[in-house]
Amino acid sequence: MAWLWVLPLLAGSWAGLNFAIRRSLAPARVIARGVPAGLPWRAVKLPTANGKQLAGWFIPAGKSAPALVLMHGWGGNGEMLLPLAAPLQAAGFAVLLLDARCHGGSDDDSFASLPRFAEDIEAGLDWLAGQPEIDAGRLGIVGHSVGAGAALLVAARRPELLAVVSLAAFAHPAAMMRRWLVAKGIPYWPVGAYILAYVQRVIGYRFDDIAPCRSIAGVRCPVLLVHGLDDVTVPVAEARQIHAARAGDGVELLLVPGSHDDYGDIGRQVAALIDFLQRAAVRPD
Repeated sequence: MAWLWVLPLLAGSWAGLNFAIRRSLAPARVIARGVPAGLPWRAVKLPTANGKQLAGWFIPAGKSAPALVLMHGWGGNGEMLLPLAAPLQAAGFAVLLLDARCHGGSDDDSFASLPRFAEDIEAGLDWLAGQPEIDAGRLGIVGHSVGAGAALLVAARRPELLAVVSLAAFAHPAAMMRRWLVAKGIPYWPVGAYILAYVQRVIGYRFDDIAPCRSIAGVRCPVLLVHGLDDVTVPVAEARQIHAARAGDGVELLLVPGSHDDYGDIGRQVAALIDFLQRAAVRPD
């Protein structure tokens, strides 16, 4: 209830409010229940920032194969993107499904954030580049939700990437946080405004500096933005907003039936994802 957030303020306990913010925003940890059955997978552990370890599944696809890091969304794990793994591998792409820090089987850290998702994606890319069966010059990312926003942030820093597929990315963290405030019944002023400022201070980034609608301007590789028409978590208008920032400049928009977390609907569109990635994989140097 919203009034619970006001109590620490009334008591003058900023530390209590900060603790409540961290606890409410911490992702649920969901452990994978299955494995990539029928695929030549192996479990991997790889280093990321702050001396932490990431858990993942690596699925090779022959010699000198292009490779993709698949990154889930908030409160998810690598298993949630498994519907994409088999068709991508069959199409000739090696796949690394990762659990971000504070998620799945990966290490805990002091907090999770979009920039830390990005660090974990970069750790996955660096790990793939060191594998003998991978073409290190053809690495890409498929990300969902916050993982998609992180993928775009990484791509803005790594112009050499092959391609990025963004599934259900939000346009701006501030808008996403405001929807969260409404869902929790928390008034924007004064508590909500304090929460947004506090989160930016903790993660070490202004929301404007990591917003996908801003990151896309710095991305040089091809991008496919996929979004469900029935998404109520992130309205489809946000996909159009990201697309408008780079429309007609190597960025494609694919609107599909389905909601924010309905991977079945995304899976039915996998042929379009593969077509996009294969076109990117053969682009001239």
